[in-house]
Amino acid sequence: MPKIKTHKGIAKRVKKTSKGKLKRSKAFHSHILTKKTGKRKRNLRKSTLIDKTYEKRYKKLLPYK
Repeated sequence: MPKIKTHKGIAKRVKKTSKGKLKRSKAFHSHILTKKTGKRKRNLRKSTLIDKTYEKRYKKLLPYK
C-alpha cells in the first residue's frame, strides 16, 4: 500500500490536541473590525474545536498528525 498524502491546506489550519481532537482558529477576525464589538473580537481570538460532524473527514485528510 502506498503512503497517504497529508492535505496541506487542512494541515496549516488545524492542530491536533493531546486527546486527539482537532483544534482550529475562528474566522472573521482579519479585517472590517471597526463595526465589530470588543467582546466579539476578543472571542474571535480564542481557538475552538472542530465540529464532530467534520472530525472523521478531517482526520482522514491528516493521516500522520
